[in-house]
Amino acid sequence: MTLHGKTIMITGCSSGIGAAAARLFAAEGANVVLMARREERLRGLAEEISKSGGTAVAVPGDVVREDDVAHTVTTAVERFGRLDGAFNNAGWASVGRLLHETDPADFDRVMDVNVRGVWNCLRRQIPAMLADGLGGSIVNTSSVAGVQAPGSGAPYVAAKHAVLGLTRAAAAEYGERGIRVNALVVGSVRTELMEEVLDKAPELENRFVDRSIQKRMAAPNEIAEAAAWLCSGRASFVTGTAMAVDGGWTAA
Repeated sequence: MTLHGKTIMITGCSSGIGAAAARLFAAEGANVVLMARREERLRGLAEEISKSGGTAVAVPGDVVREDDVAHTVTTAVERFGRLDGAFNNAGWASVGRLLHETDPADFDRVMDVNVRGVWNCLRRQIPAMLADGLGGSIVNTSSVAGVQAPGSGAPYVAAKHAVLGLTRAAAAEYGERGIRVNALVVGSVRTELMEEVLDKAPELENRFVDRSIQKRMAAPNEIAEAAAWLCSGRASFVTGTAMAVDGGWTAA
């Protein structure tokens, strides 16, 4: 149980990668503090984990609102004594359009969730990890769009590049104080959000599959496994990295 006894905050965990991570981290022995906007799903997931013998606390909230993030971090510390790790996974994407066809409201929403959300989390999680001098590990979810420009969806590309910048900056600023900060460069994953995108633009599925060397999309738990490793002591000398979990997308 590589995360035994650790308290880890996970955002965006009412479905997809976040929900898979919540189940996996709890099975690995972590106390998981779950944050997402969909309260009913969130509480259902926490109950499921508890019934399976794990420890989970649901804290409904939106990463765009700093007060919600602060409340989640405070809950983790008050309930379990400290915060050891975080998986900042909450994200949002709109169907790819050319830059000049993109509605400003879509740009704002993509940047708010993917960039400001990570910023809010880092600003609140890092002080909690510094408080007792024991450090911690933070994993942010970026994307292949954070290292490449797939041809459309400029706001999402910009946002996921920004996540990598925040990750590297935080890693550099806090490395000597025991906090590791890494990012996952995620390829195409069969999540609820992905299915919504494909419902609107089914022609994108072949593009997503073909870009992977493995010629398939990932299952959410495959991404969660990478996050769990980075949050564990087994990755003790890994920080400031953009770890590709993309089926070979960026290699190709």
